[in-house]
Amino acid sequence: MNKRFVFYMLGRILVIEAVLMLLPFVVGLIYSEASTWWFLLVSSATFVVGLGLMLLFKKSDKTLFAREGFAVVALSWIVMSLFGALPFYLSGTIHSFTDAFFETVSGFTTTGASILPNIEALDRCMLFWRSFTHWIGGMGILVFMMAIMPSESGRNVHIMRAEMPGPVVGKVAPRVRETAKILYLVYIVMTVVMVLFLWAGDMDLFESLVHTFGTAGTGGFSTRADSIGGYSAYSQWVITVFMLLFGVNFNLYCLILIKRIKAAVKSTELWCYIGIVAASVIAVTINIATTMANVYGNFSDVVRHSAFQVASIITTSGFSTVDFNLWPEFSKMILVVLMFIGGCAGSTAGGLKVSRVMMMFKGIYRDLRRMIHPRSVSSVRFEGKTLEKATLHSVNGYVVVYMIVFFAIMLVISLEPFGLETAFTATAACFNNVGPGLGEVGPAGSFAGFSNLSTWILSFAMLLGRLEIFPVLLTFSPLTWAKK
Repeated sequence: MNKRFVFYMLGRILVIEAVLMLLPFVVGLIYSEASTWWFLLVSSATFVVGLGLMLLFKKSDKTLFAREGFAVVALSWIVMSLFGALPFYLSGTIHSFTDAFFETVSGFTTTGASILPNIEALDRCMLFWRSFTHWIGGMGILVFMMAIMPSESGRNVHIMRAEMPGPVVGKVAPRVRETAKILYLVYIVMTVVMVLFLWAGDMDLFESLVHTFGTAGTGGFSTRADSIGGYSAYSQWVITVFMLLFGVNFNLYCLILIKRIKAAVKSTELWCYIGIVAASVIAVTINIATTMANVYGNFSDVVRHSAFQVASIITTSGFSTVDFNLWPEFSKMILVVLMFIGGCAGSTAGGLKVSRVMMMFKGIYRDLRRMIHPRSVSSVRFEGKTLEKATLHSVNGYVVVYMIVFFAIMLVISLEPFGLETAFTATAACFNNVGPGLGEVGPAGSFAGFSNLSTWILSFAMLLGRLEIFPVLLTFSPLTWAKK
């Protein structure tokens, strides 16, 4: 393990975070808020610590292998969350550091779970930082670093592989740095376009920025306790469309940019994603229209709320227009299933990912065929290519580890004085980076009632979910830190 280089990279990450903290400081100055200066103080301290690590380990070997990549990614997200929580805690906005860390991890991992019962009481600089962490974590801070800084190693793909969600990570350009630039270009352009669309509606510029950050990172932090429920139907439809767009594999947008439109349109994962969304919206709409016809008025409102919540849950954004905790059991069950499926690989969404679910079912189908026709030779194809056995094994292995970790976390959470519904969906919401669940952690509730132990466990669950388990587990394995 190249420990010196790992700490050097952590220093670079902290320097970047210190610079990014100046944005909420500027917002606080604009609105003349008392908590503004905490961002300057924490930014300065973060910069000093980061610069100190860079200078101390500057002469380290720049060689980067897989285990260094995993360690850099996992430790970076933990360190960023620790420093990112300080403005909330030191300003008194959140009185417990445990809760402040939870809120910050929820932001960076684009989960959107909150311990704050009264969001409207927060200063705007705090609201801005809270949602800006979604935007930072959406594409990944290390991908951002690779895009703007000179490469330290020709093996930066190990960092991208550890940070980008999905079973397979590919490059759309010959060099990793160029790939990172293209991804962030698409990300920034889509962000700007969405801000303009929301600003044209009933949101002011600040609200447009905050909700765009939450949508782009598929996070879900809002400026209001009722999330998007108090905004116009226009704003709700805009957010619905962009949540679905940010749930698509960003490599497809890159293919469109380089005029390989046919390759993008032929993506089987994309069409499966669209099919799941369409089927879910239809099923939820029919269920609500036939059981809660008098609650939402006309049929168009039912369609709008159904489409919004399906888009919000499958992309793991976590926004809400209504309290879906009050929906019929069938509709709630669909949303729970969507929590686990998640968006496309290579998007900002969480969950298992559509591609991984597809590969898993294709593998099951192949095995069933072999049971009937033992002598047949069959392969699993995905996106027009034959999948290697190693890829299928990694998918199956990930799902097994996923289930083991999920139920281990839920077992600890079940010690809380809540029902099974709350324990199960709280775990699912954090582990899949969704945000709200059902029961006590529904859209109208919060995670404030959990003990410190459960809050730390759920914070860890969010990190595991965002980094897809293995980078975090390997980072804390003694084998990773052993000498070569």
